[in-house]
Amino acid sequence: MALKPLQAMYPFGQFDGLDAETSTLLGGEVVSFGYVSTTGTDMHAADINDGYSGVTAPKRPVVTKTLVSGMRPLFLADEGVKGYGTLFGEIVGGTLGQVSSGGTQVGPHTTTGSGKVTLWSYPGNYAVTLDAVDTTASTGLVYTNNSLVPGSALYATASGKLTPAIGSAFESVVVARFVEFTTNGSRVTTQLSQVSALNSPSTAVGNPLGGVFTQAVINWNPEL
Repeated sequence: MALKPLQAMYPFGQFDGLDAETSTLLGGEVVSFGYVSTTGTDMHAADINDGYSGVTAPKRPVVTKTLVSGMRPLFLADEGVKGYGTLFGEIVGGTLGQVSSGGTQVGPHTTTGSGKVTLWSYPGNYAVTLDAVDTTASTGLVYTNNSLVPGSALYATASGKLTPAIGSAFESVVVARFVEFTTNGSRVTTQLSQVSALNSPSTAVGNPLGGVFTQAVINWNPEL
């Protein structure tokens, strides 16, 4: 459950998340800006501009993965838990929500700690864990989909999941291109099959991870 920037430079920023969705973000969903009434029950992050508090207008912006036609701009959400603050597969700094090497979570989910969601918008290469994408067996973003090839167009479903099936898209806008499946999403990788018994990835001796993938690498570049 993570989004991993592989080549992208900077996040777009952090924004208040819709209360009903922030705790269920997996990382890698396509999201956009929605809005809520400033006098409603949705709680804002602690550092939201006070000018939005206790007034009926303007509407307060919130990040949502529930997409409807016409929503812009589009972003990739970083959930801020597993893999958050990593580079080359290693922890960078002590980011809130990061799981330590001993397996103990350091601090709460970042949306609990800050009430905000980190958004990535700039074109670049990202890895998205497969629990956050459309896993429909024959048409989804899965390696069992025979029509999925490198360069395939990717869309977003109404629930923010990446999909190659235009019929499942919230609208027919290409948000990314599929690159490849990977087992760890790192930019520097030694496949486990290369350090396994007999040091061979060939099927003759048995590849222990043959056909097992955890992430999809995408080139994010949504149409405006």
